Amino acid sequence: MRESNCESLKLENQICFPLYACSKEIIRRYKPYLDKLDLTYTQYIAMLVLWSEKSVNVKELGNKLFLDSGTLTPMLKKMEAKGYLTRERSKEDERNLIISITPEGEALKGEAAEVPVQVRRCVNITREKSLQLYNILYEILADF
Repeated sequence: MRESNCESLKLENQICFPLYACSKEIIRRYKPYLDKLDLTYTQYIAMLVLWSEKSVNVKELGNKLFLDSGTLTPMLKKMEAKGYLTRERSKEDERNLIISITPEGEALKGEAAEVPVQVRRCVNITREKSLQLYNILYEILADF
């Protein structure tokens, strides 16, 4: 194999690596703020959906968060045990599990409002670049 063919195998030539590393580091910045709310990052993004929609079926939640049921089910059970949400079978179609926010889960919203503000302070890019990055990432996600 020619050496020039191996250029694509260098770490610095991988788009996946800076995406992975940035994601990991930004999520790490969330941790101290989410610990105060007794939420993991994955639980937090589920709560973002519930604060907005109040109720959603598990399949829709998985699609919005790019998570499979193997990840969602144990997470949602833990959140239900904390009193943040309820899980109930749909009356129209028993195959659908409906997740709904509880008053306790809704009460977290006020405390959580500061989380994005605090994390934004940890990421040193301009608002304009942040919006560009956001748009590019969602453009990529649209293909999945």
